[in-house]
Amino acid sequence: MAPSILLAVLLCPSQALARDYGQRGTVFPVIERDLLEQIHSRLTQMEQSGETARLNNELKRRTIARVNRPDPVAGLVRASEARRWSFDPTITLAADITGAKGELIHAAGTKVNPLDSVQLRSTLLFLDGDDPDQLAWALKQDASAKLILVKGAPLELMKARQRRFYFDQGGKLTAKFGIKSVPARVRQDGRLLEISEIALPPREARP
Repeated sequence: MAPSILLAVLLCPSQALARDYGQRGTVFPVIERDLLEQIHSRLTQMEQSGETARLNNELKRRTIARVNRPDPVAGLVRASEARRWSFDPTITLAADITGAKGELIHAAGTKVNPLDSVQLRSTLLFLDGDDPDQLAWALKQDASAKLILVKGAPLELMKARQRRFYFDQGGKLTAKFGIKSVPARVRQDGRLLEISEIALPPREARP
């Protein structure tokens, strides 16, 4: 910009450079309440109204109910016919397995069968704890068997039967083994697992 033009701009009154567009809409001052203050205020209100205590009691009630009676495993039915198959627990390692000193134990890509080093110490019995027939069947099996519920109240049964009961949370074990109906048994057969679905006799007609 030429010096003469720059000088003219600098000397020009500011009013000549600005334009008044007028006021468009209502203008309010910016007032932003501190977020922590809002949270504290809300918690104080909940405490004073008793809402906090109510929510805590409801959470406690639901937690106890979930522990006493977990959600049943979806999709399982009572076995209507016997079925048996073998399950190979062999896995292929995705990465090297090394020892404490960095020594190579198994290289990536190696096929490993856990049963070669760790035996299945107890038979696994899967059952519906709300079905008296399945419960009676399971309790007549080997006393060392692990009783795994897919439905029912494990704590209540432990107290009543003086046996430890487990629960297949989320159906992870039954899905892994391919179990579709119960009662079912899983036991070791050499380097494989033998899985059986047992068809119990039909319930006797009640008068």
